Amino acid sequence: MSTVFARLKEVAAPRIGLGCMNLSHAYGRPVPEAEALRALDAAFDMGYRHFDTATLYGATANERLVGKALAGKRDQVLLASKGGMAFDPELGRKVIDGRPETLRRQCEASLARLGTDHLDLYYLHRLDRRVPIEESAGALGRLVEEGKIRAVGLSEVSATTLRRARAEHPVAAVQSEYSLWTRNPEIALLEACREADTALVAFSPLGRGFLTGTVKDPARLEESDMRRHMPRFSAENLPHNLRLLEDFMTVASELGMTPGQLALAWLTAQGGDVIPIPGSRSVDHMRESLAAEELNLEAATVTRLNAVLTPDHVAGARYSEAQQADIDTEEFG
Repeated sequence: MSTVFARLKEVAAPRIGLGCMNLSHAYGRPVPEAEALRALDAAFDMGYRHFDTATLYGATANERLVGKALAGKRDQVLLASKGGMAFDPELGRKVIDGRPETLRRQCEASLARLGTDHLDLYYLHRLDRRVPIEESAGALGRLVEEGKIRAVGLSEVSATTLRRARAEHPVAAVQSEYSLWTRNPEIALLEACREADTALVAFSPLGRGFLTGTVKDPARLEESDMRRHMPRFSAENLPHNLRLLEDFMTVASELGMTPGQLALAWLTAQGGDVIPIPGSRSVDHMRESLAAEELNLEAATVTRLNAVLTPDHVAGARYSEAQQADIDTEEFG
């Protein structure tokens, strides 16, 4: 059993975890701290036990926030963070750095911000193409030996990179974007994960809000919302994609589910080793997502949904050219 699943069992966690990024990063202005803390407190009270953050999010603000929210609750959760990609205030931009000394320094800083002496799961946030993955994975492995992290993870990597990394040290989880309209892990990564009992942690399982049916006009997104720079959400592509979404919305209505719940139910139907971590700024949406834990789809429904939003029909790449240069995942032709 992957150490991730072992820890989730220890803390009696639901299958669905919580991505905390949205509160501090990428989707417009950060949520005021008091409001964000109330949201995280509510998430814990309603049953979330898997909390995911990163050094990058909010230029370390998200880790500080999560640390405050989970003070006194640390032994009741699976706490995950990521290093190897951080905001450099001098350069005014994010920097990918997978060198062993950087990973150690960032991990120790994360521990301090999160108010803990260890992380249950620590990911290499992005592959540093200047550093052999074996060196980065080896550095994370030494942090395991020292008790600073319990398990090693990778984020947005290919099956080839995963196999090279785990030859150096076991990899407990790979985090990758995975949803009905982003099926890149199905090219090769899922198979590679299953070869060695590695969990696939699915971020953006609601398609960055698209699958909830709430994103209808890119012009209404805040200027600092990262989706403004994503081709699928452009004024040229979004209308086409929204037409494709109509069949999905029909299925949700027929089943008496919200679109977001249907998106999560489809994802959990892909296998027990797939762990969705939807993010939200809304307590009501957090509760709605967690309720999807109890929903099971019939095989015929999964088959029907598989024909919706297929990669060859979705308009636009999932990342801009600049963002795409930072990731190592397989891409559809």
